[in-house]
Amino acid sequence: QVQLVESGGGLVQAGGSLRLSCATSGRTFSTYTMAWFRHPPGKEREFVAAINWSGTRTYYGDSVKGRFTIGRDNAKNTVNLQMNSLKPEDTAVYYCAATSGLYSDSPLGYRYWGQGTQVTVSS
Repeated sequence: QVQLVESGGGLVQAGGSLRLSCATSGRTFSTYTMAWFRHPPGKEREFVAAINWSGTRTYYGDSVKGRFTIGRDNAKNTVNLQMNSLKPEDTAVYYCAATSGLYSDSPLGYRYWGQGTQVTVSS
């Protein structure tokens, strides 16, 4: 069983930055592919970023490329999302997700989910 707890959300002005963190439990964290998804108001949940078990491969949704950076620390069982140059359209609940399988940009590819953290970007 893997438990995920997100933190770091909040209110920020457009152009600002936030850093989200996801703390995990479980002995096998270092073997999991980790990802961030977001659920904007009135829209479907969408893929933001993912990172493989070793941190050597990262993947990003088109809307965040060049602005967001995903990273992980297997010694601390954490995965982070550095978000820069934030835009009002980045407003969403952000979720951390984990899978023992390979990378996927679909929520269906992830078995474990956190409760989410709200990010609000004001214009």
